[in-house]
Amino acid sequence: IHIAFSLLATAILASAWWGTRWVFDKLDAVIERRYKERVKDLTVQKVIILQAHQMWAGLRGSLNGIRTFLLFLLLYAYLNFVFRQFPWTAYMGKQLFDIILDPIRVIVRGFLASFPSLVFLVILVFLLRYLLKFGKLIFANLAIGKVTWPGFDREWAWPTYRIFRTLVIAFGIVVGYPYIPGSTSEAFKGITIFLGVLLSLGSSSIIGNILAGYTLVYRRAFQEGDRIKVNEILGDVMERRILTTRLRSLKNEEIIVPNSEILNSHVTNYSAAAREKGLILHTTVGIGYETPWRQVEAMLVDAADRTPGLLKDPRPFVLQLALGDFCVTYELNVYCDRPFYMMDLYTGLNQNILDVFNEYGVQIMTPAYMADTAQPKIVSKDQWYAPPAKQPKKSQEKQEVESAPNTPPSEQDFQEEPELPSK
Repeated sequence: IHIAFSLLATAILASAWWGTRWVFDKLDAVIERRYKERVKDLTVQKVIILQAHQMWAGLRGSLNGIRTFLLFLLLYAYLNFVFRQFPWTAYMGKQLFDIILDPIRVIVRGFLASFPSLVFLVILVFLLRYLLKFGKLIFANLAIGKVTWPGFDREWAWPTYRIFRTLVIAFGIVVGYPYIPGSTSEAFKGITIFLGVLLSLGSSSIIGNILAGYTLVYRRAFQEGDRIKVNEILGDVMERRILTTRLRSLKNEEIIVPNSEILNSHVTNYSAAAREKGLILHTTVGIGYETPWRQVEAMLVDAADRTPGLLKDPRPFVLQLALGDFCVTYELNVYCDRPFYMMDLYTGLNQNILDVFNEYGVQIMTPAYMADTAQPKIVSKDQWYAPPAKQPKKSQEKQEVESAPNTPPSEQDFQEEPELPSK
């Protein structure tokens, strides 16, 4: 009778085996006929994540996996039944049964033992998720100005949210770590120690740049779009990230500067000065002692007035920086509110200086010489107000009085001398 049962089981196995394969072959054919053409590429914007043939291969592979699993169950049940029909193979059937059930028992017992911890982790993740959503809502309204805090700038909103998010996630990891199944095992502890050593050895510079990036944000050293100078690097801020700042140089070069280097360097912000009172551009010229300084100042101011793009108010002004061996060094200072056109403004200003000095026949740079010329390098009094400089009214009236000594002085002679146009 045991042999008959075994033969019957063999016949059932063969029928079930053939029936399972037939059903899955038909199912595969139906799915291919009806749905293969409907499977399209999975794309995000213009990037193809999964191609159609890859998804179709994955679907067919899933069907083949299910079929193989069912056939394995049929074979396992058949062997277990046949082995138990004969006394000398009954123990093999029991062992075969335990091989499958023992791991399942361990998994189920472990799951039941860890179920309270898993429930706690699910609740913790749920609470932290909604806390992050609430924080994101608050900081988003801060960024657009719907919510305001005294002393809190709008540009600080998203960097502060990232700090808030990092702290919340770190808090969740610290609180939830003891409840992770297997966290007390030696293997889990070893992995944790290994990751900690890697972070401590390789993240010092990264953490330094991250802290420097947030420090720059709260110091308000510059904004995206500003023209700045870091050490010898002059360029426009294209993007400010957590680790680095991306600059675009005047030669259209893209320069990546670590935030830690910016934090430890002197930063000159030309755009901030232009937004507040106007940026001062300056250039120097050397003029010989034989040229009246009043004439030089008037010509420099005239060159500034001819340059488009410079501010008329405040007015340009001239400083005499040094009385050199062969020339006087003058510095022309002008105001502008467009720092992105600095080089163009400098070019136009220098061009107009050359034109004005050429128009009035004044040499800009005196040549070096070994001995003095026959005539002294001085300015005679009648050349003090050479064009385009203008002589004050008091000086003109004084000359008229000297030419007519019997004429008594008028009250205008005692008036205060007005300022020169170049001042």
